[in-house]
Amino acid sequence: MQILKKYRFELVFFTLLTILFFFSRLYRIDTLPLFTDEAIYVRWSQIARYDANWRFISLTDGKQPSFIWLTMIAMRFIQDPLLSGRVVSVFAGFATTVGLFFLGRELFNSRWIGFFSCILYIIFPMALVYDRMALYDSLVGTFAIWSLFLSVLLVRRLRLDVALLLGMIAGGGVLTKTSGFFSIYLLPFTLLLFDWGKKDRWFRLLRWLTFVIIAVVLAYAYYSIQRLSPFFHIIEDKNAVFIYPFHEWIAHPFEFFYGNLRGVWDWFITYVTWPGFLLIVGAFLVERKNFREKILLIIWFLLPFVALALFARLLYPRFIFFMILYLLPLAAYSLNSLKNFSKKKVVMLAGFLAFAIAPLRADYFILTDFAHAPIPSADLGQYINNWPAGGGIKEMIDFLGNEAKTQKIYVATEGTFGSLPTNAVEIYLGDNKNVDKRGIWPVPKEIPQDLLKKAERMSVYVVFSQTQEAPDWPLTFIAKHRKGIGDWYMYIYRVDLKKVKK
Repeated sequence: MQILKKYRFELVFFTLLTILFFFSRLYRIDTLPLFTDEAIYVRWSQIARYDANWRFISLTDGKQPSFIWLTMIAMRFIQDPLLSGRVVSVFAGFATTVGLFFLGRELFNSRWIGFFSCILYIIFPMALVYDRMALYDSLVGTFAIWSLFLSVLLVRRLRLDVALLLGMIAGGGVLTKTSGFFSIYLLPFTLLLFDWGKKDRWFRLLRWLTFVIIAVVLAYAYYSIQRLSPFFHIIEDKNAVFIYPFHEWIAHPFEFFYGNLRGVWDWFITYVTWPGFLLIVGAFLVERKNFREKILLIIWFLLPFVALALFARLLYPRFIFFMILYLLPLAAYSLNSLKNFSKKKVVMLAGFLAFAIAPLRADYFILTDFAHAPIPSADLGQYINNWPAGGGIKEMIDFLGNEAKTQKIYVATEGTFGSLPTNAVEIYLGDNKNVDKRGIWPVPKEIPQDLLKKAERMSVYVVFSQTQEAPDWPLTFIAKHRKGIGDWYMYIYRVDLKKVKK
């Protein structure tokens, strides 16, 4: 009871933040249509859940398995497969929120900086987007923040239990995405917080190094679990799709650097907003204290950020998500200074709202009108307005499901691996005995003969997602569904034998 009284304020405040977090993440979470990559991950999770031989199925495409495993577990409790994956991201985001509290409090010895870090994460538009999608990135952010917190704790406390926890968390990070290795590569920079003034500094440094080695060995042991799969080697091949291998990069080391840097900077400032950027910079101006802690956060952000611009072959905004999280305690530091500067609550609230209005506006659109949200066009295109988005998927599944209630049907969808309509049919109608299906890629000029033969016995439906003009096949138009506010549509046709050319 004494502990509850001592931390009563923290418990009440964090309870309110928890309610706000889950409301913002779960409110209308099903309104964003299924995205292509979400469909792939959800389908993998379904397969892995029912077939133990395919627990490492994500490695067939060079992707680490931890998100798939967590989604697989969530499917045991949540009926909707897509919602299962998105709920994993929701809880990953909540773990990040908790981690930011501990990181901010530990770095700057201030519970308020911890709380402000939580608040900034909750209203951060980029976090709101990815905490509501069945993608890897929210989980990547979770492991990134907790790895940094434990790294700081290790260099200050020099304890074996912290090293073991760090090894497990870093291991979870590298089992989620290759970018998790940054938490290992950046460990030496935590020596900025090492107490070099004590007489036994060399002994303490050796102890830190020993614990770091233990943590790194444990993390690599976790990573090596993937060697149980014969597809482990594909990770390196997949990395080469997004990042130039050194032997290729050295031939043109700075050719794409400026263009990449400009792209990631635009995404950064759009999501962080200029007021948020001023808060980050302001952490170095409002006070001179805690300079080493601030520099550490900048390094953990800047080195991966520059490395991405330097080596990236293919870029998406979500790649910088985990990096930006390291900057939130800096913005929280500025807000805490504003609080300390003015003892009047009205002035403090007005100052906070001045910085929060831009992200709150973005949050409003993300929750209510995602297609018009003021976020990078690259994300709007992928998730709502262009061909990778899942506009029309729900309507297609409902239509085909209703047709299959009274008859056996055959569904031909455009694309095979990674195809949105193909994966969607497998996810939601895969167990329906009245639905036979196959993917078609590439789309031929002439209708495949098997579709005509099937059409003699049952209704055959064809779904196009990327092809916007139907080929010259004997088809009857059923419906089209627009993707967001873009010029892309999902089309549904039925094979019509009456239109077969004699």
